[in-house]
Amino acid sequence: MTAPQLTRQKVMRLAVPVMLAQVAIAATGVVDTAIMGLSGDKADLAAVAVAAAAFGFIYWGFGFLRMSTTGLTAQAVGREDFGESRAVLQRGLVVGIVIGTVIFALGPILKPLVFMPFGTEPKVEALAKDYFAARIWGAPALLMSYAITGWLLGTGRTGALLAMQIVMNGVNVILDVWFVMGLGWGPAGIGAGTAIAEWVALFFGLALVAKNLKPEASLSDRAALLAMFNANRDVLIRTLALLFCFAWFVRSGAMMGTEYLAGNEVLLQFITVAAFVLDGFAFVAEKEVGEAYGAKDRARLLRAMRITSELALGFGAIASLIYLTGGSAIIEAVVKDIEAREAALAFLPFCAVVPLLGVAAWQLDGFFLGATRGKAMRNAGVISAIAYVSLDIALRPAFGNSGVWTAFLFMYVFRAAALAVYVPGLLNATSHPPLQPARPS
Repeated sequence: MTAPQLTRQKVMRLAVPVMLAQVAIAATGVVDTAIMGLSGDKADLAAVAVAAAAFGFIYWGFGFLRMSTTGLTAQAVGREDFGESRAVLQRGLVVGIVIGTVIFALGPILKPLVFMPFGTEPKVEALAKDYFAARIWGAPALLMSYAITGWLLGTGRTGALLAMQIVMNGVNVILDVWFVMGLGWGPAGIGAGTAIAEWVALFFGLALVAKNLKPEASLSDRAALLAMFNANRDVLIRTLALLFCFAWFVRSGAMMGTEYLAGNEVLLQFITVAAFVLDGFAFVAEKEVGEAYGAKDRARLLRAMRITSELALGFGAIASLIYLTGGSAIIEAVVKDIEAREAALAFLPFCAVVPLLGVAAWQLDGFFLGATRGKAMRNAGVISAIAYVSLDIALRPAFGNSGVWTAFLFMYVFRAAALAVYVPGLLNATSHPPLQPARPS
């Protein structure tokens, strides 16, 4: 069956719920930062920054569960193999609960280790450990949610994804305000609120996909399991390389001083919001490219790449303009500490460039994730991380935090350039006639 031609209207119809869901996710970090900025000092704010970066490294190291689930699901849908698409979800849930439980069990070992690379002041590290001890309880829930999120994206159920994220964010906001501003728990309250919200979101998500949880005959299919393993392994390495870049950025800010660490954390929330919004188009690209790749339809793949990228570029330009003209007002409203606020205001122009500069990297990520071309992503991730760290080491001693931000901007350029090399191979892989369905659903 020939798929309808992709239109800009369809991309927007799919992307808008994803963008809103991504805003809900990003708002979690923004709310955490705002609450700490209003009720705590720069040490509290820095502690949340360091702890969030540590959890980002731990959790998004396993973000392959979301990414590979989306690509493998979309490819199965493209082949009209709907039984396999359900099996992909079930495999992801099993892997998620196993890995999440292991992370939780290793919490006492991880807690003294994860903050060592940041070199923060003793007070900041102590507060960050309080956050860690509370947040780790949500590990199994969050990793299982990755599989649900990936499957909803791969099947185009973006409205359901939005509902799931709204539930999580709403619970998180309420609990953060209660635990921190009401009970005075500080960074530990932020961690506890987030962990509870992760469990609530998981149960809501399981209810959304309940009809697809009846075990499939292909659940333990060896070839499918091998494909999942290969995709997960390479995307894991790529994700770890990317997370290392962000952790290095936080570490570089810490080396400049607590005020720069706190100021950079505020600006990272701006970047997170922009990236999450623009990822709406990258996620639609994952679905559409994945389906085209599964069907071996080159024309369909090229159209998906072009239309999603055009819209992403336009929205990226708008986001950069908003940050340049209105970012300072937001910073002044949510950051109480004078030194942290001045640091954030001083480097806002660097931050404002990222939404436009990062579009190419984010879109290319979507293309290769949809096609589950893990080796390309792995190689590009490692190469760009090495290039970024080398540039940061070269610029930071002479230019301080300006050098830190300059290297960070080039990290997006390195990511896009390294992935662009593999685009011809992606196109060649779809230069065959469309595949027939593997079997009836």
